[in-house]
Amino acid sequence: MHLELRHLRTIRAIHEEGGLARAADRLCITQSALSHQIKALEEQAGVELFLRRSKPLRLSPAGLRLLALAERVLPEVAAVEEEFFGLREGSAGRLHIAIECHACFDWLMPVLDLFRRAWPEVDLDIRPGLAFGALDALARQQVDLVISSDPEKIEGIDFQPLFDYEPLFVASATSPLACKPFVEAEDFTDQVLITYPMERTRLDVFSELLAPARIEPRAVRQVELTEMILLLVASNRGVSVLPDWVLREVRYDAEYITRPLTEAGLTRRLHAAIRREDLAKPYMAHMLRLCRSEPVKLQKG
Repeated sequence: MHLELRHLRTIRAIHEEGGLARAADRLCITQSALSHQIKALEEQAGVELFLRRSKPLRLSPAGLRLLALAERVLPEVAAVEEEFFGLREGSAGRLHIAIECHACFDWLMPVLDLFRRAWPEVDLDIRPGLAFGALDALARQQVDLVISSDPEKIEGIDFQPLFDYEPLFVASATSPLACKPFVEAEDFTDQVLITYPMERTRLDVFSELLAPARIEPRAVRQVELTEMILLLVASNRGVSVLPDWVLREVRYDAEYITRPLTEAGLTRRLHAAIRREDLAKPYMAHMLRLCRSEPVKLQKG
């Protein structure tokens, strides 16, 4: 039996309209053409689909089976058609994001809230679990955007600069380092350094300061949540290095001190890694604009 979508639409129209004439008008075909279509379908199926002596025209048990199929399949087809229309118009799509920075949640969530209001048809998701294989996932089209501070040369992947930030040292106000205008690598030798649970190569304090100086802290304690890191620091259980946007309020809290790393300070830049063919999508361009403007507001407090 060769079943087409038009057959399912015919079955549903006749059932809902209760007769061939009204169903033909609804389907924009002649009543004669509709009758021929039903006859051909019944010959294929080998059973009658309608109880012809009933008024209004009713479906036979076999016809009801096709109606159930039509009511299940046709809405799904309509949803896909609507989705494809949105893709053609640039108003729909998918934006799954992987982050290589735990602290990025702090500015990314407000950005996503603004984005979803402007693009409600775009499917949003964040994949922190792909953090260490994020760029591979991007190339395999498992995610669509990766937030990273380490641009690489990858075929077909474009790294768009977002904004600069300063990694800052943060400690309890009672720390002996509070009297210093800035901290250096040597200042960490007798400190417990509290970090996110990430590879050292992806932590600014190691990649930009401690590793080049070949300095090792007294101990390293890994903590998942920013709020818990700050709580431990305030309790003088250790020190940390966090991006400036995270410390925008801590700078004015009497329990903490914040200091630059080295006399000149350090500056890092975040990038958005995107597949090159996705750059022209309107919603992707809007996301990049938001990622460049909104975090700066947090940095300025």
